[in-house]
Amino acid sequence: MPYSEADLLPISALQHLLYCERQCALIHVERQWAENRATAEGNVLHKKAHGGRSTTRPEGRSLRAIPLHSFELGLFGVADVVQWTRGDPPFPVEYKRGRPKKNDCDRVQLCAQALCLEEMTGLPVVRGALFYGKTRRRVAVEISPELRRATIEAAARLHELIRARRTPPAEPGPKCERCSLRSLCLPQLGGRGSARSAFDRLLDSLAAADPAEEETAP
Repeated sequence: MPYSEADLLPISALQHLLYCERQCALIHVERQWAENRATAEGNVLHKKAHGGRSTTRPEGRSLRAIPLHSFELGLFGVADVVQWTRGDPPFPVEYKRGRPKKNDCDRVQLCAQALCLEEMTGLPVVRGALFYGKTRRRVAVEISPELRRATIEAAARLHELIRARRTPPAEPGPKCERCSLRSLCLPQLGGRGSARSAFDRLLDSLAAADPAEEETAP
């Protein structure tokens, strides 16, 4: 059953979901946000992509900052660039600040844009690309049946998470070091044992590292 306009969620939330469901809930349920260098650089890259001029040539068009939506997936967003060569289907290009990732976060986000374009235009979208700021290169992405399924499943899981209005517990790992919400999430409190014991261990470690504590000790 299609979603209503009021139910639409941002396409960017799919990447948050696949990176960390707790991060996704903090942003989209609790409305928490914090910037770091990575998010700031990403914002600058997107602004540059959106600020460029759309062009029309005999062979086709290159459109920027195109609003997207899908009532089937319950998503909305903005495509950085959509290239539309005469006789070919739309070709979305998503800009990313870093390097290609091992997981499907970026590919799922691009696929969601492709599915939105299909629903809006009635035309199949078979390919797209990810442009990475660090490498200054495009990575071609096939909008395959497997990627489509992964995207549809992620969109459904995103709606379940938002509908539940619950923030999952932290699962500490290497990704926490790169997360701008680390100081809000406090992943160190979500490790083994109870939150109370984790909090006590954190206080003990802070006290041991505080030189003033040593000076005032009897």
